[in-house]
Order: sequence, then structure tokens, then C-alpha cells
Amino acid sequence: MIIPVRCFSCGKVIGSSYEIYVKRVGMGESPKEVLDSLGIRRYCCRRMIISHADLIDEVIPFH
Repeated sequence: MIIPVRCFSCGKVIGSSYEIYVKRVGMGESPKEVLDSLGIRRYCCRRMIISHADLIDEVIPFH
């Protein structure tokens, strides 16, 4: 629902990079290049960002 602040596996802070990632990929950049430029090189951190499903907008009306 909300991107975790830290990677579950290694503990690296990744929450602050998610919005930048979504914006740049939305503008047409390659996800690989965006993650590399953000300094997210470990595969565990990459999967946290790539596999995240942003569902918060769908859940808020039911609160």
C-alpha cells in the first residue's frame, strides 16, 4: 500500500526514492537506468521498488 521506508532484506533506506522513480519512469526513462542513477543497485532493494503496487488511493475512500 505505502512504499516501505527500508528494504525488508538489507535495511537500506529506499522510501525516499520511490516518487522520483515513478516520475522518471513515467516520463519514459528505462527503469534500470533510473534505479542505477538513484544508487539502488542491490536486487533486494530493486524488487521493493519495482514490485510495489500503489493501492493507497483505492483504499482511502473506505476509511
